[in-house]
Amino acid sequence: MYTKAGIEALAEEFENCRKVMIALGDENRQHLILEMMKMENCYGARVGDITERSHLSRPAVSHHLQILKDAGILKVRREGTKNYYYFDSDTKSFDRLIHMLQRAKELTAELPDRSGEE
Repeated sequence: MYTKAGIEALAEEFENCRKVMIALGDENRQHLILEMMKMENCYGARVGDITERSHLSRPAVSHHLQILKDAGILKVRREGTKNYYYFDSDTKSFDRLIHMLQRAKELTAELPDRSGEE
């Protein structure tokens, strides 16, 4: 229901989703995600392998992967000195984002038409 409490709850959910929205909003990170998906290696990919498939430097790829990791989109597995980045299988960050977007959709659907059109 469209109430002040509902809007405040949505604002809090929005705030909790900021990291994942920022992570997904960058074109370079979108490119890296798509390239990782195309690699079809569910066990993970190394920074060097990802770098070869992008126009970015190795440090830039590492930086973007760290942002995706911090947002809960990727995880890293270490095997000796090798790091493998892979998509998080529990997807809690995506579940929060989907829930927030669904709530926003429901709340905005309850608003009156303000376009001035009949």
